[in-house]
Amino acid sequence: MAHRAFTAILLVGAMGLSACSNGGHFGRGGDQSPLDGGAYGAGAGGAAPGSAQDPTSPAYFQAAVGDRVLFPVDQSSLTVEARATLDGQAAWLANNGGYNARIEGHADEQGTREYNLALGARRANAVQEYLISRGIAGARVSTVSFGKERPLEVCSEEACYAKNRRAVTVLQPALGS
Repeated sequence: MAHRAFTAILLVGAMGLSACSNGGHFGRGGDQSPLDGGAYGAGAGGAAPGSAQDPTSPAYFQAAVGDRVLFPVDQSSLTVEARATLDGQAAWLANNGGYNARIEGHADEQGTREYNLALGARRANAVQEYLISRGIAGARVSTVSFGKERPLEVCSEEACYAKNRRAVTVLQPALGS
């Protein structure tokens, strides 16, 4: 998680510095941003369309931007690391209008099924509200809660619990795209 948060922070910082140094464009020498699908993005370095090197692909979103944020025990408030990841998600979504986001809220195995469904819903809603506050249209972001029903890790240790307390942004093609 710390690696993804660090990567997201570096990505956002690099985009900001690049924008300052070349007249507001994110790319090199006036080319368009790799995040907006411009000339610099799709063809740069021979990135195969749809690959993790293609800045307009869901694979890139998952690998480079990060598709999940983690939460503290029994909380749905966003951490500093989560906000950094979500800032990257918002930038990617803003530049890739052909995708919508479904936010899946999850919880660890502690507590009742009903409690964890409600907690997962609060986590998904926190992410949805944050993305909307960053300019993503509400119609593009939906939520669902799985509570404790879809764990990433199954064991009764904090290391496992921590990975299961999450919200995952799943990209879906926008209708009509």
